[in-house]
Amino acid sequence: VVRAIRRRADLSQRELARRAGVHHATVGRIEAGRLAPSIELLCRIIGVAGHRLAVVDESGRVLRPMRDWADTRDGADRRYPSHLDAILDPEPGEWWADVYGLARPPETFYRDRDVRDAMRRRSQWEVRVAKYRNVPPPPRQIRYG
Repeated sequence: VVRAIRRRADLSQRELARRAGVHHATVGRIEAGRLAPSIELLCRIIGVAGHRLAVVDESGRVLRPMRDWADTRDGADRRYPSHLDAILDPEPGEWWADVYGLARPPETFYRDRDVRDAMRRRSQWEVRVAKYRNVPPPPRQIRYG
């Protein structure tokens, strides 16, 4: 990749290294496969040629970074786990401790993976209703447990 970037930018190893702020031997070792660059260094090197590093899924769609809401943190001022869907201002029944009669927090998340996945399927169906026009909708009522 670094060789292809360098060729596309029409730069020598020394020129690329100087612009990226690294020693020219570093570029040579990367191109020879003797050095695996950090993500930060790779981004810096490919940025010299006006390119960006991206993560894509099997269909070629670019994965976008997650938004970080500064005010969406738990009681210990930690971010919620990134694999969970945060719920801002939860409705009755959306918080796992509602069944125990505990007060709802200003934000929470779905703990049950099956519930989270079912809600994602429902949301996907609603957003892409034209694509799923002849497909019956997923169940609207979701049981927490």
